[in-house]
Amino acid sequence: MLNALEKPPAWTLAVVAMISIQMGSALSISLFDDIGPAGTAWLRLALGALLLWVIVRPRLRAIRKRDVPGLLGLGVATGVMTSAFLTALNYIPLGTTVAIEFLGPLGVAAASSKRLRAVVWPLLALAGVVVLTEPWTGEVQWLGVGFAAIAAMGWASYIVLTQHVADRFSGIQGLALATPVAAGTAAFVGLPQAWGGITWSVIAWGLLLAVLTPVFPFALEMLALKRMNKHAFGTLMAIEPAIAATVGFVVLTQVPDALYLVGVTLVIIA
Repeated sequence: MLNALEKPPAWTLAVVAMISIQMGSALSISLFDDIGPAGTAWLRLALGALLLWVIVRPRLRAIRKRDVPGLLGLGVATGVMTSAFLTALNYIPLGTTVAIEFLGPLGVAAASSKRLRAVVWPLLALAGVVVLTEPWTGEVQWLGVGFAAIAAMGWASYIVLTQHVADRFSGIQGLALATPVAAGTAAFVGLPQAWGGITWSVIAWGLLLAVLTPVFPFALEMLALKRMNKHAFGTLMAIEPAIAATVGFVVLTQVPDALYLVGVTLVIIA
């Protein structure tokens, strides 16, 4: 199966991963009433780690001392990113959350560029985020914006560390080794939040979400990053706000207005 995934162009793997992530994010909201957003993040990552270990059977003997910081860093970044992102969805729309989170990979792309003018593009994206959040209305959900900003920093770290780990381990071995760390990181807040709300139906729904994200898309992203640099990957992520807005409209009936579309367009242009 993994060999088949390595045949398509790297950019197609990244696009399919983005669609899967946004579908998983939209459907995750259905668990918020039962186990909360942080609890949903923990359950997704914990079940995802279990699935990856069963499927991949990572070789622990392949880990060298120099690999440990990268694996731990990737796990922590993934756990923080997932928990903060889902918590932000409790306050602001999916498309807005993704647009703010996208400042992370765009920052990676700008930092990787050798051209000074690359700094202009994060500023343009920031202008798009301002249009999306409409602070002049006085109705900004700053808590949601704050969690989305934390997710952005987590995503930036995730991109850098994923490429580092992907260069060291074959296939998705690195992902299987880092995901338990991500689940452990998310457990600090997620497990207390989910305690008492976990039922068999919640676990079954969590398994589906774990496949949609992190198992399937994170595997695709790691395979993509083995064949493209982080500058190209970070730039390609520009279409994710549009994908998120579309999924938010179709799945969550979050209807975008004209100003919202302007903000998303500015982020994509950046």
